[in-house]
Amino acid sequence: MTLSWRFTALGDRHRALGSNLEDWSGMGTAWTYDADPFDQHVAIRTKAGLMDVSGLRKMHLIGPHAIAILEYITTRSVAKIQPGRSVYAAILNERGHLTDDCVLYRNGPNSWMLVSGTGTAHEEIIKQAAGRNCAVLFDDDLHDLSLQGPVAVDFLAKHVPGIRDLNYFHHIHTTLFGAPVTISRTGYTGERGYEIFVRGQDARLVWDTILSEGKDMGIIPCCFSTLDLLRVESYLLFYPYDNSQMYPIPGQPVGDSLWELGLDFTVSPGKTGFRGAEEHYRQKGNERFKIFGMLIEGDKMADLGDEVWADGKKVGVITCPSYSKLTRRSMAIARLDVPYARQGVKLEVRGKSLRANAVAHTLTFDDPEKKKRTAKG
Repeated sequence: MTLSWRFTALGDRHRALGSNLEDWSGMGTAWTYDADPFDQHVAIRTKAGLMDVSGLRKMHLIGPHAIAILEYITTRSVAKIQPGRSVYAAILNERGHLTDDCVLYRNGPNSWMLVSGTGTAHEEIIKQAAGRNCAVLFDDDLHDLSLQGPVAVDFLAKHVPGIRDLNYFHHIHTTLFGAPVTISRTGYTGERGYEIFVRGQDARLVWDTILSEGKDMGIIPCCFSTLDLLRVESYLLFYPYDNSQMYPIPGQPVGDSLWELGLDFTVSPGKTGFRGAEEHYRQKGNERFKIFGMLIEGDKMADLGDEVWADGKKVGVITCPSYSKLTRRSMAIARLDVPYARQGVKLEVRGKSLRANAVAHTLTFDDPEKKKRTAKG
């Protein structure tokens, strides 16, 4: 906690569950609980789990120039986003390489919220807003409680009228247990889920009430590391942990193209003029590696950084492993040399604690048509 300068109002709740509140993005975060994260993974896939993801950075942009700033900083056609909707976007540097990703929420004509992780979004927004008619507020009071899983909507439907009609990547301003909240149909699990943005003074009320009233429905508290088990199955990358910031390419500066990461879909069709746009388009077809999936033989989970071999040479590295008690599969997201990032290619994991055969597998592993997260009703 020596590096932490941001604080969650739920620290005492996390400590009671066994967390030491490890640092993430400057905030003490419940990376682990005493409970088994693999059981928490099962709960989110079959019932629901509640997580405190308040370490995400929240910024409000208010003013007529906000839209121009966001058009330049992000890869999305921001003007097309209507109030009440949100979109996942990338942020590039001048070399066309990813420096952060974010979810961008439009709350009104000149009112936006940008939620990001540990990249450079905050710094870049501040620089672009200097001298322009746009106020930028870094909101550390706003907590983000993520309720994810198939029964999440059933629980919220008891308290929030119309929640079943809220579509994927839409949000509403409402109240929950008497507290003002913004509820967004988003998450980081691949399940049908909701992020509840709530003031710090109301965070304990919302957290406690969901867990107490939702207990009979199977809703349990889940730690941050459970997200790794879920995101591997659902092809959700985590900057910078899947990037060259963690696994540098020898002799090259850090930075990855969207084509290499499989995030080129975050560029709105035909959009130009955003930072790094020309370099982004130039890099198509010049990938040095590909983010790809792996299925690993056996019932043991690989480790971060385990090497991937084929044809007698190293051809990649595992950036995030996972294991599912439900499907009894050992899986991973990996950075693979381009010729080996193809369905069915035979591979081998060579790690400190695991040596096993594997096969390259397209992502996502779970719900590839995204039917769960986009379900209606």
